[in-house]
Amino acid sequence: MIEQIPIWMWIVGFLLVLGPLVTVHELGHLLVGRWLGVKAEAFSVGFGKELTGFTDRHGTRWRISALPLGGYVQFKGDMNPASIPDANAPAEEGAFQHAALWRRALIVAAGPVTNILVAVAIFAVFFTIIGKPTYEFPDNSTQVAGFSENSAARDAGVEIGDRIVAIDGERVDDFYQLVDRVALYPNQDIDLLVERNGREIALPVTIAGVTETDRFGNKGTVGRIGVYRPEDGEVKVSYERLGVLSVLPAAVDQSMVVLDMMVTGLGQIFTGQRSVRELGGPLSIAKYSGEQLSLGWVAFINFVALISLNLAFINLLPIPMLDGGHLALYAAEAIRRKPVGPRATELAYRVGGALVLALMLFATINDVVKLLPSG
Repeated sequence: MIEQIPIWMWIVGFLLVLGPLVTVHELGHLLVGRWLGVKAEAFSVGFGKELTGFTDRHGTRWRISALPLGGYVQFKGDMNPASIPDANAPAEEGAFQHAALWRRALIVAAGPVTNILVAVAIFAVFFTIIGKPTYEFPDNSTQVAGFSENSAARDAGVEIGDRIVAIDGERVDDFYQLVDRVALYPNQDIDLLVERNGREIALPVTIAGVTETDRFGNKGTVGRIGVYRPEDGEVKVSYERLGVLSVLPAAVDQSMVVLDMMVTGLGQIFTGQRSVRELGGPLSIAKYSGEQLSLGWVAFINFVALISLNLAFINLLPIPMLDGGHLALYAAEAIRRKPVGPRATELAYRVGGALVLALMLFATINDVVKLLPSG
């Protein structure tokens, strides 16, 4: 039975996720900007009309605005909140566009970096207080004990009793590694190395794309080869609390694993291996936020870490209007040893802005379709 989460929990979860994450993202820009001598004229949580705000002693106007779908820092010399350069702005002290290239690059990169640091901090706290989960499988966990009804492995020639030892040359030591290796790669061709009667056999397998539905009715495509492990032997789950010296590397590694999953998933959408319907917008974030909130604070805060990494990843895409687009223009400036011309810059921002708006519209339409009964 599908669990239905009340709409109010969507709203609360959405605000608790995006509000703090957007704020710390923009604070990253603001604080590094101030550190490097660049003045911020406005700091806004949300877009559109200002609902309330105040001006601090640095002359920065702090705002809460009507549309809670993001936020911005407007630095001195910016034409608008997107940090589009104002070609007519005078070369005044504290203006962003007239700061040294390396200063501008650090200020822009500070937002996504702050989101990454938030995720690393959350994972570090989890691993310190709760512990890092580890799974101990019995030695025979990669032995094939059976097949699902539609099994890609069986169709490729795998037999009951075979032991899966490697995928594409990478050793598989337990069933968790096997699942982890195929789940993200539906419809991808792999070379499966199995051990049968003391000899190793390489078999080409196409990972099946299986649509699975969670307890909340969310559908997603995962990779499956359709094998079952032996049921004799208990899987032991333990939580190892990490010390000061080991927790940070573990948290960084966990963050890199999540970022790699995001890069892989987006790449598969662009190459057609996954449906574009898997792209989600603000309604999806609200729905998932409410669902994770209903599961308790541990699940919800873990979800916050994932969304924080997602914000960092999206913002680092080399699309003008996003932080990654600014950094791409700065890279061009460094190579050319002079700024990109105003006409080219304006065109880049116009195209980038149109692309961002189109993606947001498409993702929102996807959200609406998925929420419809027929979706």
